[in-house]
Amino acid sequence: MIAGDIAVIVVLTVAAVVVGWGDHLPSNRAQLVCGAIGAALLILALPLARAWDPTVLGTGSAEFRRVSNATVGATVTLALGGLILLVSSVRIWVFVLVPLSGLAVAANRYLLRKQLHRARARGRCTFPVLAVGKVEAVADLIIRSRRDPHFGWHIVGACTPTQSGMGESSAILGVDVVGDLDSVGAIAAHGGYSVVAVTKTPGWGPGRLQKLAWELEGTDAELVVDPGLMEVAGPRLHIVPMDGMPVLRLSRPRLTGLARVLKVGMDRIVAALLLVVTAPVFAAIAVAIALEDRGPVFYRQERVGARGATFRMIKFRSMVVDADARRAGLEQRNAIDRGPLFKLTHDPRVTRTGATLRRYSIDELPQLLNVLSGSMSLVGPRPPLPAEVATYADDARRRLLVRPGMTGLWQVSGRSDLSWEESVKLDLRYVENWSMALDLTILWKTVGAVLTGRGAY
Repeated sequence: MIAGDIAVIVVLTVAAVVVGWGDHLPSNRAQLVCGAIGAALLILALPLARAWDPTVLGTGSAEFRRVSNATVGATVTLALGGLILLVSSVRIWVFVLVPLSGLAVAANRYLLRKQLHRARARGRCTFPVLAVGKVEAVADLIIRSRRDPHFGWHIVGACTPTQSGMGESSAILGVDVVGDLDSVGAIAAHGGYSVVAVTKTPGWGPGRLQKLAWELEGTDAELVVDPGLMEVAGPRLHIVPMDGMPVLRLSRPRLTGLARVLKVGMDRIVAALLLVVTAPVFAAIAVAIALEDRGPVFYRQERVGARGATFRMIKFRSMVVDADARRAGLEQRNAIDRGPLFKLTHDPRVTRTGATLRRYSIDELPQLLNVLSGSMSLVGPRPPLPAEVATYADDARRRLLVRPGMTGLWQVSGRSDLSWEESVKLDLRYVENWSMALDLTILWKTVGAVLTGRGAY
């Protein structure tokens, strides 16, 4: 990553100087000096902004945020220097070339990240992990790591209170239990693990964790601890010192304020632009639906929005006209883990045109009208049916604190392949950790989920 950053900056700087080289020697010298200083400032700013910190590479948005901070810092420093020394040739570097170099660095990192993700999907470039805790907690961690292979964790061993696995087995979901809680330090020190992940463990307090940290000193193993706030992270979670003791401070969810106003404004502007751009697609789909069975083009259904208000959600019709009447005869085929959701892997009511629309989520395009009217958002929890809301427990009702979205964490994490419990967890995680950065990340990931058709039926 470091080599790539430096190479991109140097190549762009040299290319800019060569392109701008002319017959006027003083101008050439000034461009060369400005370019060299700009490149040096950006290269220096990257480690100062902790953009070379290994802990942020490969996952999350922190890496790109730090690259952005470094670019802004280098640009401002160069601008101030040019202003003080009254160097007019610095302008092109301040307003174009240094920001362009920062953008190129981010693009190169994104390409390297995708290459890393492809390798991890094939089981390469991963960290061997020793999971510690109760059997149920270790099993949950194994499931999460397998569901997110891009993170790079490969759990190859586990330590449980009784050195036992699930049922009569000495393994947990295929991962061998290699010891009990008293043997964690010795096993981690000699087992070749890169990470020791401590989940919910009975009897383990600060003193026991500190002892384990001492035992891991001098080894290559990194200690990772679940603080018991798995669904709360990002901008709400802060570590603050109190008399030398680190304290986790949990701020309130940001459901109002300027950020919320910006979200509403972005929703409506983007929805209006997309409606204009996709107008020919709307027309083509309408013709295809009408020609197949002469039925209505749109399907309207009552859904529950923010604060429990109901609205009519609009979709392209992807099922036969009498689909609702046929549902009763299909109830027994609904998967048991769907909870109040009704979703069939191979629903006989879906039309041929509708199957294509559903695979690529094209049937949801008319929801842009709901976004434009303010009843939905581009990103948010899945819009539930009134019958589903009637079964909600108190935790699930928190999904109604924000407007439902055309896409969300459920869309980029498995869509229809998710169980009811997983869907609720993802929606609650979104509500608890909402930010504009999270919205933009979900929108970006939605493109890949839609193009591949993962979990859509």
